Amino acid sequence: MAIFSRTPRAPLEYSRTLWMRLWVGAVMVFLYAPLVVLMIFSFNDSKRNVVWRGFTLKYYDKALGNDVLVEALVNSLTIAALATLISLILGAVAAVMLWRFRFPLTGAVDGTISLPIIVPEICMGVAFLIFFAKWLEWPTDLIWPFNLGAIIIAHITFCFPFVTMVVRSRLATFNREQEEAAKDLGAGEWAVFRDVLIPHMRPALIAGALLSFTLSLDDFVITYFTSGPETVTFPVKVYSLVRRGVSPEINAACTILIALVATGVLVASVANKRREVQRLRDEQAAQRG
Repeated sequence: MAIFSRTPRAPLEYSRTLWMRLWVGAVMVFLYAPLVVLMIFSFNDSKRNVVWRGFTLKYYDKALGNDVLVEALVNSLTIAALATLISLILGAVAAVMLWRFRFPLTGAVDGTISLPIIVPEICMGVAFLIFFAKWLEWPTDLIWPFNLGAIIIAHITFCFPFVTMVVRSRLATFNREQEEAAKDLGAGEWAVFRDVLIPHMRPALIAGALLSFTLSLDDFVITYFTSGPETVTFPVKVYSLVRRGVSPEINAACTILIALVATGVLVASVANKRREVQRLRDEQAAQRG
């Protein structure tokens, strides 16, 4: 019977099998084929995306020369940047509070913070529409970027629970003995938070910021309900253009946005990886010393 016995495979050995490679390839095609088609047809020398007519860059010139489209892109990037910054602060504070302290109604506060993740986005959009129409009428005639305040507030409410979730998962792996050792060496509460806790939270803060920025940048439903008549964001503008037909100009604008987001994510990932490697080297050097 030993002839028919099979040696169990290690987990990493499954990646060498044919069926696993075919499965991974099918998943990659399913995820990235639409984006590849969009980027390819952004160079199509035709007003329609049905037939390939040749290579051209003129639609990139049209997209970059479209003042309304550029304004919408600048508005979206501004909203995403401000919403990410404020969401990062609120999310980190909420994560530390829920991780460190125990107080009455902790479960209720935790559930309330997670509520924007659970509630359908269309319900969030209607809720913000009623809120800004009946309770907090945000002026639409303010100067830029204050005219974007309603959208920024809505995006912060939607994004900061994701930051809280990511940071809390990172804090769950924190060794409290490091905090106690820093206090034994004479460090105060602020010094411990700045020099011990924040370096441990940094990967989660970067991941939460990237997640928040991406969610805010490509959000359509909440923005559609909270934007005023004079406020145009990139997803809303693209939606209005797509209703009249998908043109290579829209493909070019979307390709530019994909390139910007991919570049930002790549730079942040490389920087985070270098910091993590340097941190491990410093810890090994400290242990050897």
